[in-house]
Amino acid sequence: MARARLQDVAERAGVSLATASRVLNGSDRQPGPQLVDRVRAAAAELGYVVNAQAQALARARTGLLGLVVQDISDPYFSTIAAGAQAAARERGRLVLLASTERDASAERDAVAAFAAHRVDGIVVAGTRWSADEDAALAAALEAYEAAGGRAVIVGQPLGAARVVRPPNSEGARDLARALLGQGHRRFVVLAGPARVATSQERAGAFVEAVQEAGGEVLATLETEFSRDGGHEVGDELARLVRESAGDPPCVFAVTDVMAIGVIARLRELGLEVPRDVRIAGFDDVPTLRDHTPALSTVRIPLEEMGRRAVVAAVDDGGDATAATVEHEVVLRDSTGAPPADNHEPSSSGTGG
Repeated sequence: MARARLQDVAERAGVSLATASRVLNGSDRQPGPQLVDRVRAAAAELGYVVNAQAQALARARTGLLGLVVQDISDPYFSTIAAGAQAAARERGRLVLLASTERDASAERDAVAAFAAHRVDGIVVAGTRWSADEDAALAAALEAYEAAGGRAVIVGQPLGAARVVRPPNSEGARDLARALLGQGHRRFVVLAGPARVATSQERAGAFVEAVQEAGGEVLATLETEFSRDGGHEVGDELARLVRESAGDPPCVFAVTDVMAIGVIARLRELGLEVPRDVRIAGFDDVPTLRDHTPALSTVRIPLEEMGRRAVVAAVDDGGDATAATVEHEVVLRDSTGAPPADNHEPSSSGTGG
């Protein structure tokens, strides 16, 4: 007769693999007494033998945290990493960093490597991809948690991992309303590929808000979700601007770095922002303070998101929030605002 597996115990008890592991491997994070009794009864019925290595992982602390980001050269991720590093240092942990170059399989490999090093927690920061592409990462995170680890996602929810979720839809809607309030009525959206969940959330909410207010979205241009992607789509945008016959559209790029890339290409083509076209971004990355023209954007607390993720990963009882974090619309020169920052307060709440 085959030896009973932890998965068999979880199925017999009607609980998740992670819950069964917490009960049987000695984790400090125990479920309620009824679930504990069910899991132990199922283990006894099946003759399950506890894995000593899994028990050690559930109880031990290595002082290491794994942080997986999709592109450390992108200021969005480097700022999240700075917040994570600060929070980890305060808690006596060192951060191991993996940058995956936006490769879904590399994310899974990084999580597996960190799990093998028995890190105390794993934080994965970045947009989610298609369900098929995310399946391997979800399985790796589930296995890590089943062995006693704790995983946190900064982005869209994935499996049972805790979540720190950026205010993508809320921020994009508020930005659209603010731009409409400036008098803009015609828009072009610069979006990432359809497989990029963050881009779809931001672009979809922006378009919806514009159309609800009676504005017009002339086109949605898909390009790579990066500064170079923004640069590459500049020629097509320049054509749309020149065809606008003196009534240029306002452009929403779903990330600041895409906005910076397209502004650079438009300048090379002889078009200036905001003289010839208005452009807004999203994130308010720190490098914007040195950018001309000053870019209208949605400010989100990137460093605080990194800190929250680490707290959720390592603190006893620490939880991230499934609600969105704070955001603020900031109107600057690039959309025709006065030189000084004009802040449009958002209606979002603070996550717990």
